[in-house]
Amino acid sequence: MEAVAITGRGALSPLGVGVSRTVIGVLCNEIAIRPAPWRQGDGRAGLWWGTVPGFEPKEWVDGDVLRGTDLFAQFAVAAAQQAVDEAGLVKPDRRRTAVVHGTSMGGMATLLRAQHALDSAGPEAIDRKAIIKFWPNMAAAQIAMRWQLHGPLLTLAGACAASVDAIGTAARLIADGRADTAITGATEGGFAVPDAEADDGFVPANFHSQARYGLETTEQDRLRAVLPFDRCRSGIATGDGSAMVVLENAALARARGATVFGEVVGYASLSDGHHPSSPHPSGRWEAETMRAALDDAEIGPRDVGAVVAHAAGTQKGDAAEIRAINQVFWGRCDPLPVTSVKGHLGHTGAASGAMSLLMALHALTDGVLPNVAGTDDVDPEADFEVVVGTPRALDAEFVQVNAFGLGGQNASMVIRRAR
Repeated sequence: MEAVAITGRGALSPLGVGVSRTVIGVLCNEIAIRPAPWRQGDGRAGLWWGTVPGFEPKEWVDGDVLRGTDLFAQFAVAAAQQAVDEAGLVKPDRRRTAVVHGTSMGGMATLLRAQHALDSAGPEAIDRKAIIKFWPNMAAAQIAMRWQLHGPLLTLAGACAASVDAIGTAARLIADGRADTAITGATEGGFAVPDAEADDGFVPANFHSQARYGLETTEQDRLRAVLPFDRCRSGIATGDGSAMVVLENAALARARGATVFGEVVGYASLSDGHHPSSPHPSGRWEAETMRAALDDAEIGPRDVGAVVAHAAGTQKGDAAEIRAINQVFWGRCDPLPVTSVKGHLGHTGAASGAMSLLMALHALTDGVLPNVAGTDDVDPEADFEVVVGTPRALDAEFVQVNAFGLGGQNASMVIRRAR
């Protein structure tokens, strides 16, 4: 792929509002996972979560937008505004700017609340704007309307791979000449509630459905809730948030004097085609996806300085990714450093790959790769260096970012240090 410049970043994460808050919190080994408002006393379901603290919607949207959007769309608009501001795009070209956004659940919270209102008080209790709040494309639509954009407008529902797929798709639109600029990333807000408190007797069914299916961590210690690549890993802790970037044609970005934080140089997306929730145990198709991204970047495994892994902390998911990384990077002379941010943030679903991308960009520009929070007993099958305890120094030109989702959604991206 022809290099595409990353010139703006925005984030709302379980650590707080803004990229700096997220990056500094991860590097300081903060863990944002905390008790869920719907937790059960026995801890068997609904124990932990990570949602966005300190978010005030009125600081980012007002009027009809505030009244007509789900919290997930407000998250997305806020992160997009941060990215556009950092990129210095005062007036994005309306026809040549794309919006490519990913989400798993969209405005599911609004839909669940509407059903709760119907069951509790009848049809008149339903929010009359629910229909324009819960559709998954409404975050991208609000971003396009905010800047009155008329370029490609796409929403990808690729589960936990959605953000890498969204950013990769946007990069290809630019590399192929179909857009000059893109506002892209992903958002999850399916569990979010105002002020992070339960109210009105409403409990989102999707929160407990994950526990019922056996995805949720069984850890009782908040600081060890999620243990990526740990021998004792037991599952995920759900998170919310949004991470967005501005991509630009690299030549145009340089011509206008934009600060470039890194470049997207490779991307691949392949189907695992194996099981609704478990990857193939061999990790074959995750490995194939990683190799395809390297091929797209026209580099080899020895050129990669580090991997920011998906590593959600599940037994089967992490085992497959370990085998995939082992296969791709087998035979390296130097140990490959690998990390994951889910021990810090929880699993932010569709946004998780973009959260990883933000940390990868920081590692390239500032030379520091974060450690995996909580993990201290690394799975012995890992034939690579899992960064534990404290961040490590990194001098690299390329970092690879993985995002693997339910349904066999495999995506991987290669980014290069700004030149």
